[in-house]
Amino acid sequence: MTAILFHQYDSSPFSEKIRVCLGIKKLAWAAVDQPVIMPKPELVALTGGYRRIPVMQIGADIYCDSQLIVRELERRFPDPTLFPQGDSGLAYANALWSDRVLFQAAVAIIFGGLGDKVPDAFVKDRIALSGRPFDPVAMQAAIPHMEAQFRAHMALLSDQLADGRRFLTGDRPGLVDANSYYNLWFVRSAFPPAASLFEDVAHVPHWLQRVKAVGHGDRSSMSREDSLHLARTSEPLPGTVEPRDAQLEGKAVTVAADDYGRDPVTGILVGSSEHHVAIRREDPLTGAVVVHFPRIGFSVQD
Repeated sequence: MTAILFHQYDSSPFSEKIRVCLGIKKLAWAAVDQPVIMPKPELVALTGGYRRIPVMQIGADIYCDSQLIVRELERRFPDPTLFPQGDSGLAYANALWSDRVLFQAAVAIIFGGLGDKVPDAFVKDRIALSGRPFDPVAMQAAIPHMEAQFRAHMALLSDQLADGRRFLTGDRPGLVDANSYYNLWFVRSAFPPAASLFEDVAHVPHWLQRVKAVGHGDRSSMSREDSLHLARTSEPLPGTVEPRDAQLEGKAVTVAADDYGRDPVTGILVGSSEHHVAIRREDPLTGAVVVHFPRIGFSVQD
């Protein structure tokens, strides 16, 4: 049985980022396809309430958010590395640019371009997810500004590639490539006319082709029901709690994202580090699981 279960859907941009990382590492994995919008009963049973995609499952350990999924993939499967230049700190920091600034520009361009063609159910779901208005028609007014911003970001990629390197940090692909690539993939796949923003930018199209050629590793599939069964019949890995969290060890805490999708998840703190927190919880559908979250972008409250 494939060890890595990846809860995703094919049009998810953050899922594409991880699929590229799986390709760089040449890993076998099983896609557990989740709905694009709520309800997501099987996913919520695993996570305790967290609804964002993607989520990685290995046995009874559940990893939320793409930044932590990347970190766990690198920890468990270090070769080939996602950091061929040994620049992991800068590469993780680069994700804050790609996942927020560049991604928000892509969202405005895509959904402003689609306008009233976006299904009402999707709009309502994204309003609930973000906790603020999501109005594709209103986004149309922001398109000129966001296109200018996107072109400026594309110029950064072009500058980085100008010396003839094959990938953004050298001759081998890494996390920085996956970070940038998925936003361009998202624009091209969700609103193809906007691909003109990068198709003629020097060096970028050939780089895109090289990243696409990396592939997604060895993909198979698993049903949502079978992923729950795997959780029920597995034991989560033991964890350790860093000294600064000693007063919370074994106590109930609540973890929530601090930007969007702020659904709180409550459990017993069983693991932590500078980069993550882990809580143990139980659900009738999954048995005991440990849910892992990144530190950056998430709050922990007792």
